[in-house]
Amino acid sequence: MNFNEYQQLSKRTMPGTYDGKALANYALGLTGEAGECGDIIKKEVFHGHRRDAQAIKKELGDVLHYAAGLATMYGWTLEEVAMGNIEKLMKRYPGGFSKEASIKRVDENE
Repeated sequence: MNFNEYQQLSKRTMPGTYDGKALANYALGLTGEAGECGDIIKKEVFHGHRRDAQAIKKELGDVLHYAAGLATMYGWTLEEVAMGNIEKLMKRYPGGFSKEASIKRVDENE
């Protein structure tokens, strides 16, 4: 399955109208699910919990669903969003990421 196929399939659970409430619901859903990923990792790293890769996979799937929904509401495909991100990163870190490149980076109209 590619990004756009996923996006099409995930639309079946989206609201019929993309109003402010729908946007807020999906934006808050995205941040909530990302927060759940962070909480699982926090517990692993700082609280001594066992690594739970399946829980992270589940939460990342939820993050992807909400990101796909927001992309849909704004009229983009996930492929367009992904390609835009890769293009940005290639400009920002042409030789790959490093601490030095991060400090010296020059961003152009993010």
